[in-house]
Amino acid sequence: MIGERKKMVYLLALIPALGWGLMPLITGKIGGSAVNQMFGIGAGATIVGLIAYVTTQPTVSTTAFWFSVLCGALWTIGQIGQFVSFKRMGVSNTMPLSTVFQLVGNSLIGVIIFGEWHSARALTIGFIALAIVIIGALMTSVSDGNSDKKVTTSNFIFLLVTTIGFWVYSSFPKIPIVAHESAQGIFLPEMLGILLGSVIYAICSGNASSFKQKEQYLNILGGLSWGIAAFAYIFSAKALGVTEAFIFTQLNVIIATFGGIWILHEHKSHREMTYTIWGIILIVVGSIATAFA
Repeated sequence: MIGERKKMVYLLALIPALGWGLMPLITGKIGGSAVNQMFGIGAGATIVGLIAYVTTQPTVSTTAFWFSVLCGALWTIGQIGQFVSFKRMGVSNTMPLSTVFQLVGNSLIGVIIFGEWHSARALTIGFIALAIVIIGALMTSVSDGNSDKKVTTSNFIFLLVTTIGFWVYSSFPKIPIVAHESAQGIFLPEMLGILLGSVIYAICSGNASSFKQKEQYLNILGGLSWGIAAFAYIFSAKALGVTEAFIFTQLNVIIATFGGIWILHEHKSHREMTYTIWGIILIVVGSIATAFA
């Protein structure tokens, strides 16, 4: 009986990896502009948030509610950066770099601001792990220059700068205003913030006409995938602990990267493919290692 329950917990832990890994493949297959894709994520995630709220009926303070909305809106900066980068560099180039930027940034914020990795052992393991993922990222970005979708300096910097949105989103649960709120309680306002951010992005970028385009609504499928993954992570982290649940989520970069190559037909030469495979291995190994720092 215990063994069966453990299997179910592990299956639950795979949902975030699948959902987050499939999201860029779904939006890439559907197509449309970054505005269409961003709105789809916001709307789909909000649908999941509403269902989750009705199902679990959590409580949340007014201050935490609006703060969560704000952080969700800031998250859209990071996701917009990803979608634009998918167009410029392809999913198979963007996802490994984005994963590394998020991991390195979140780790440094944890150390500098929140006092994590406070022992010499933790700092040693942590920084060695970060060095490994950085090497892995550099390997995945190797290009023979035969494709329009390649990693250039400007594309690299653009993705790095927009990742700030992800850093804020990842750090905010540790901020005192929401630190004592339940994960279920702040989930819906986060999703509403993402939807709000996507609408603001559409209007401010001069793309209000996007609401008349079918891709705007077809991309909700990608949002459902992302939202289900985010909600499942809450429960997998409770069942397995943050460390083990985090390790499972790292499978998403494998799904997204190789899915981009095989499903979205993003071309890579034999040399590029070799570097990508070894780079992904290093990124996953380094990511797992940070969980033990």
